[in-house]
Amino acid sequence: MSETVINLSHYHNALSRKNQIVRLIWTVVWGLFARPLPRSVGSGWKRWLLRLFGAKIASTAIVYSSTKVYYPANLVMDDYSCLASDVDCYNVARIKIGANTTVSQGAYLCTASHDITDPLNHLITAPIIIEDQAWVGAKAFIGMGVTIGQGAVVGATASVYKNVEPWTVVGGNPAKFLKKRIIKE
Repeated sequence: MSETVINLSHYHNALSRKNQIVRLIWTVVWGLFARPLPRSVGSGWKRWLLRLFGAKIASTAIVYSSTKVYYPANLVMDDYSCLASDVDCYNVARIKIGANTTVSQGAYLCTASHDITDPLNHLITAPIIIEDQAWVGAKAFIGMGVTIGQGAVVGATASVYKNVEPWTVVGGNPAKFLKKRIIKE
């Protein structure tokens, strides 16, 4: 094993100055004009603000006031999708929320990390896709590059680092298959 030295004094943020300025303006706008609203009040207004900054959001999608969206231009939400209270949508890369899908309170959607094999720990990113009819439980963590399959359920507090098959229920850390999801008729 060789002696490797990690020296972060030369680390450089890969995000452009323009990106940083847009994010700063976005943070101020959301903080002043959306965050003070109670929970799901003013949904049309919040969708308009997100669209103003590049998000692609269906007219029936809901974003709670306390949700944090890092970069709206990387957010896609289909019909009847929901980002509930205190969801942290760290979308350095694209996050797509499918139709009839809920991301419950306190969940963390994380599209970025750092390359631990690089001595400067450069930023790496990969999108998150949460397909139609899925449900991400409270305080769950969804890691970069993960696809949550159609109809899948991620249990509360689960940590997901690999794709979740459609119509399955997963839970734990790391998340593991618990059972098939069967909808009663």
